[in-house]
Amino acid sequence: MNVAAQDAGSRRAALDLPYTHVNDFYINGEWRTATDASRNPVTDPATGEQWGSVPAATAEELDVAVGSARAALAGWGGLSGAERAAYLLRIADEIESRAEPLALTNTRENGSPITETRRAAANAAGIFRYFASLAGWLDRDDVRHFPPGGAETVVERDPIGVCGLIAPWNFPINLVVIKLAPALLAGCTTVIKPASPTPLSLRLIIDAVHAAGVPAGVVNLLTGSGRLGDALVRHPGVNKIAFTGSTPVGRKIAAACGELLRPVTLELGGKSSAIILPDADLDAMSFVLIQSCMRNTGQTCYISTRIIAPASRYEEVVRMVSETISAGRQGDPLDDSTVFGPVATRSQFETVIEYVESAHAEGARVVAGGVAADGGSLGAGLEGGVFVQPTVFADVTPDMRISREEIFGPVISILKYDDAGGSVDMAVALANNTEFGLGGIVFGVDEARAMEVARRVDSGSVGINFFGSNHAAPFGGRNDSGLGVEYGVEGLSAYLSLKSIHRRVAG
Repeated sequence: MNVAAQDAGSRRAALDLPYTHVNDFYINGEWRTATDASRNPVTDPATGEQWGSVPAATAEELDVAVGSARAALAGWGGLSGAERAAYLLRIADEIESRAEPLALTNTRENGSPITETRRAAANAAGIFRYFASLAGWLDRDDVRHFPPGGAETVVERDPIGVCGLIAPWNFPINLVVIKLAPALLAGCTTVIKPASPTPLSLRLIIDAVHAAGVPAGVVNLLTGSGRLGDALVRHPGVNKIAFTGSTPVGRKIAAACGELLRPVTLELGGKSSAIILPDADLDAMSFVLIQSCMRNTGQTCYISTRIIAPASRYEEVVRMVSETISAGRQGDPLDDSTVFGPVATRSQFETVIEYVESAHAEGARVVAGGVAADGGSLGAGLEGGVFVQPTVFADVTPDMRISREEIFGPVISILKYDDAGGSVDMAVALANNTEFGLGGIVFGVDEARAMEVARRVDSGSVGINFFGSNHAAPFGGRNDSGLGVEYGVEGLSAYLSLKSIHRRVAG
């Protein structure tokens, strides 16, 4: 696929994507034509063009999908972990063979820069391979001593059952795969519901699952509005829900699952902080700033959109951040040189602009951006796009809305802490002055001291001089950032139901 043309229209005209306007769901191992005429549009946020559409599943189609997952559960769950891992490895290979159309479809759906979505496609394959590597742990006998003797306990790990997997629009590929891969290895069967703006890229993941020979009914895909997600959460044939998305929606899902006593994993919003210690190397920080604090045009749950800088170096930090952000190219997300794309949806664009306006009204000092961007000035064909200039505010105080609330757009706030005498107590207090607890970073040359500070940050994950996700380490939030974890053995365990069998042993 040639996307080298210089204007947005030519780039899109050159694409030959496998899915645009579709009219079916993946149920019981096949694509089945939708029974209802209702459609959900798919819009390119960089141009405003509606380029695709998908059907909206009915309650009856949800029943069929969940029923097929239940029917497949015994056979799939009856395989060993090693047997299921072999399927995961084949899925990874099939994803890699579809990597470019997968990335291009994702970019057209939500405007993520193509460099970002290509990494996402590669990462999806890596996630399947990581969880396949846990098959030995899953299959290993777990026999525990039963004091004072004469007996022992065998701990069995059973699949939890049929899992409803609900994905967001910011990373529609990986935030499904980090649920799907452990669920499949555990022996669970699944019904997937992607976010309404990003329903098409997941079809390529389903194609990979199908090509890998995964048995019919093990994986099912339905599209529709939030009402479909609510029905999936409450469906009597579902045993567990895994959701990534906003905290308000997560609260509603948690309430429904609590009422039903249904296990749930929730990865929700964040308002993470980057604490800059007085000895921090700002040149080194500048190289990881965008990935750590404004990744995916600021539409990443764990990024540190609050920078907490020492008073002794405050203006130096403000200058470095504003210059680094301003140097990042904004434009067509299909252009390899683009760093910042559009906001993913018009409604989210309006939300971001409202936050920017509130910052101006509350007295924050804008040092980069601070307004909506004219798509036409960014490139031919982008006139209908929803762009916000990458924005940096200085002189932000803890009471301002942009300091307290998740914006989910290209906006960074820089706060100041008193570092007299080398103390970082105020910085830690500012970092913990939030209802969230998802990510965070500590920048400092003295890594032992940075480690001490990181331990004081009340968050599920903290990086030292960078931030990233390790497939082998648990990732999850505290407080309003969610319940449970994904990744690691801990993420796999979320899809298992434990049974203890006590038995006598010969003396």
